[in-house]
Amino acid sequence: MGNSSKRVVAVISDLMFTVKIQEAAKRAGLEAVFVKSKQEAVEQAKLDPAVIILDLNNTALNALEVIDELKAAEETRNVRLLGFVSHVQADLKHAAQQKGCETVVARSAFSQNLPTILRRYAEN
Repeated sequence: MGNSSKRVVAVISDLMFTVKIQEAAKRAGLEAVFVKSKQEAVEQAKLDPAVIILDLNNTALNALEVIDELKAAEETRNVRLLGFVSHVQADLKHAAQQKGCETVVARSAFSQNLPTILRRYAEN
């Protein structure tokens, strides 16, 4: 198996972002892994990815619960988390940050700056 820190795990259900993340990750030299459940996110976090991307507006699962679970377990609490959210949902952004999501950006900024964002995680 390759270097697991060269992977980005995305907990998203939006097909448009799936394609964007896949392409940007490839350009940054990262492998993109997409998961749809809290359990899959936790399992992937144990493999020490470069970052886990969370769509905080994901209607298929509660992203805040995913953050809680990742931060509660010893082996996953240090995984870097990057969330994106609709710019009008300041309360959700704040809640995610309070729970331990280090970086939360507006959906539009995430989309526009995705290649740069992923390159930064690939280098660190």
